[in-house]
Amino acid sequence: MLRSLDIHDLLIIDRLELTFRPGLNVLTGETGAGKSILLDALGFVLGWRGRAELVRAGAEQGEVVAVFDLPAGHAGRAVLQEAGLPAGNELILRRVNSSDGRKTAWVNDRRASGEVLRALSDTLVELHGQQDDRGLLNPRGHRALLDDFAQVQGILAEVGAAWSAFGAARKRLAQAEGALAAVQAEEEFLRHAVAELDKLDPQPGEEGVLDSERRAMQAANRIREDILRAHQALGLDGAEGPMRDALRWLEGVADSAEGRLDAPIEALNRALIELGEAEQGTADTLEALDVDPAALERCEERLFAIRALARKHSVAPDELGVLAQDLRTRLEALDGGAAQIVDLRAAMEAARVTHLEACAQLSARRADAAAKLDAAMAGELAPLKMERALFSTQITPAEPGPEGADQVAFTVATNPGAPAGPLNKIASGGELSRFLLALKVCLTRGDTALTMIFDEIDRGVGGATADAVGRRLARLAEDAQVLVVTHSPQVAARGAHHWRVAKAVSAGMTTSSVTPLDPDDRVDEIARMLAGDTITDAARDAARALLDA
Repeated sequence: MLRSLDIHDLLIIDRLELTFRPGLNVLTGETGAGKSILLDALGFVLGWRGRAELVRAGAEQGEVVAVFDLPAGHAGRAVLQEAGLPAGNELILRRVNSSDGRKTAWVNDRRASGEVLRALSDTLVELHGQQDDRGLLNPRGHRALLDDFAQVQGILAEVGAAWSAFGAARKRLAQAEGALAAVQAEEEFLRHAVAELDKLDPQPGEEGVLDSERRAMQAANRIREDILRAHQALGLDGAEGPMRDALRWLEGVADSAEGRLDAPIEALNRALIELGEAEQGTADTLEALDVDPAALERCEERLFAIRALARKHSVAPDELGVLAQDLRTRLEALDGGAAQIVDLRAAMEAARVTHLEACAQLSARRADAAAKLDAAMAGELAPLKMERALFSTQITPAEPGPEGADQVAFTVATNPGAPAGPLNKIASGGELSRFLLALKVCLTRGDTALTMIFDEIDRGVGGATADAVGRRLARLAEDAQVLVVTHSPQVAARGAHHWRVAKAVSAGMTTSSVTPLDPDDRVDEIARMLAGDTITDAARDAARALLDA
């Protein structure tokens, strides 16, 4: 509930302090007195987008402070919590507009953004007029209004959860199908690569071992040639043959040399022994270095095959085993992909059916609520002198989604036999006001959290119809706070609390004031609304009659 509204230096308002009460609060006054400015001020502190220039001429800044009651469980508390703002039983909104156009807002003495103000506004105030900028005329919001009337929040949450589950299942299927398609596109390559890797079967570290063996065999071949030449040089065809010839020759003439050849002969014998050892050592080494050319060829072929395969797949030779396992996994995914797709499609279909079943339950609840709303509207339209009008809640199939599978539209036919159509296309100004009021009465039953503001919703009606409008507003205000800006004396007479808005000029400056009216002042104000500038006794009597009715 809106408790108070303080306005400083805004448009033609110098300073106003208004205290509002539960029930029907009525604001009246001459055209141009400033009634709409009060709504502009309230809209400003609530973050609504309105006039660009609000600061009163000559003032440095304009300021509006609004105080609301915020009982436990009020939706505004959730907005405050999400914004990290303190919440209590009292909500104080303050907003300042500087003369240079800057706007600054506070919520419970904490700085806040316009977005936070507007979010709070949705939980605090509803503004209704013949243009109904709060949504009753917008078909896009009719489904939500019907759902609130039907109190289907529980099944609506189930539909939303089922839709999310269906979407998740659909996403998993799409991902699996995409992955399978990608694997299928390279199936031939995968099977060839896996067969090639399996056939070669490279082992971790094998490339290094083969390289070492190859280097050793290549080195053996190179030194064996020199050792073979050395062995040949040491043998009979080399050094050993001439040395044995020399020894034979010396031993043949040794007796004639009188002992002078004994030492050379002994030296040659020793040399032949050493030479034999050298020859045997080289022979043993040749045998040890005897490399099988076929073994070297096999080693090189496998080494080169491993390296070529590594280059082909752009990996290190030791990573070929990991690559083979990865490719096998992808092939297994391909082989098992079809079965997985079948399972995922079944899961998606089950989720879709679950969602549609929840939508069907929601549709049934909406259809039942629509019939009740139409009946309630028929009951409300008759007292508003529209007993021949027909209000109908049209529910048509829509694409299934998170809010069900229904499209909802409120339609009216103002005369029997006339085609039904949208509210704002069929009804005249006065009829539209009464339709909106009746609809709001029906939709607001049991909802006392919002302060409802009706801006000249009685425009275009008078007499008994205006009286019916006033009585319906009073009924609406029995369980809620209602503010009405009106030019209708019949509506003003139904108010529980009455303020008069007046404009005055002093020292060349125009200001607007708002005065709470006592019972006598109310008589004079309603008499003015009936008779005009000259208030007669007859007008006062008529005013009293309206107040007592």
